[in-house]
Amino acid sequence: MEGAGCRGATRAGETVSTLATRRNLLIVLIDAGVWASWSAVCGYVAHRIPPSRLSRDRGLLRIRGFEAGGRCYERWLRIKRWKDRLPEAGAMFRGGFSKRRVRVGDRAYLERFAVETRRAELTHWLILAASPWFFLWNPWWLGLAMVGYGIIANVPCLAIQRYNRARLLRMIPRPFATRTA
Repeated sequence: MEGAGCRGATRAGETVSTLATRRNLLIVLIDAGVWASWSAVCGYVAHRIPPSRLSRDRGLLRIRGFEAGGRCYERWLRIKRWKDRLPEAGAMFRGGFSKRRVRVGDRAYLERFAVETRRAELTHWLILAASPWFFLWNPWWLGLAMVGYGIIANVPCLAIQRYNRARLLRMIPRPFATRTA
């Protein structure tokens, strides 16, 4: 009786001790340092991009029709419930822009806010793009774990930036086009 119930627990303990070797723990520490360093580099590089280069939605940063002005994030992800719980690092570098609060009614401010959501989204895409590199020095299973970490750490931030920008673009008053007959 005793052996039958403990056999599974023993195997699990053996698996954990096999995975938690000194070498693997050292690799995980290196991975954490790489993620932190790469994130800081990407944030700094994106911070240095002139606002004029981020003044319009282009390519990967373009808001798609299925996003329905941000409403898809509200329906599918219930983003309003959790988006304010994530950290906001827009003002991390000198001259940065905090995206914690929105001032409604000021067109120039709203346009700058939209630029900063593009900057933040680009930063998270760049960070996420590093995921495959972890397979170079990690065992395959730890490489998969690093890809998983990259997704878990960045996709919610990407969703928040896209959601906020879709909503901002609806708030920015557009000049009336003059009609000719």
